[in-house]
Amino acid sequence: METTFKHSSASEVTISELMSPSHSNFGGKIHGGYILSLMDSVAFACASKHSENYCVTASVDRVDFLMPIEVGELVTMKARVNYVGNSSMVVGIRVEAEDIRTGERKHCNSSYFTMVAKDASGASTRVPGLILSDRNEVRRFLRSIERMESRRQRSKRFHTDHFEFEKHAHLLEGHRVMLEV
Repeated sequence: METTFKHSSASEVTISELMSPSHSNFGGKIHGGYILSLMDSVAFACASKHSENYCVTASVDRVDFLMPIEVGELVTMKARVNYVGNSSMVVGIRVEAEDIRTGERKHCNSSYFTMVAKDASGASTRVPGLILSDRNEVRRFLRSIERMESRRQRSKRFHTDHFEFEKHAHLLEGHRVMLEV
């Protein structure tokens, strides 16, 4: 099988949607769950475009809502493949909101979705490699590797089967907890 490579710009996806009152939460801001749903959709489109296959969400790495999104603002999400493995891809998403009356833009969120390509039978399938064309793309790729390694180490360190209470109990000092262990 021939290995193919693609530029991340070839699978870049941008969507925009005007935020309506039906998407607001009890505080009058756009509901975070609605934004997450849009992010998942744009991640799917981007990963599917890169892999030329159906894709599923495997994980979402850290979602920080930096700024609230208001009813009436135009939300734009830009997605790009930052990293590829064998069947997985890390899709970086940037969320911006624009006041359409003033043109003022604000960065509301950035997140990373790990997507897995599936073939027609539902099995994981190989994805094209990634051509890194500039230093920023190299930085994004390496940052994805670092995030994955950090997640693996954290999972290993605090895994139920290997957790050493005595070794980690001091980490609770200064936090609002009371031990009854």
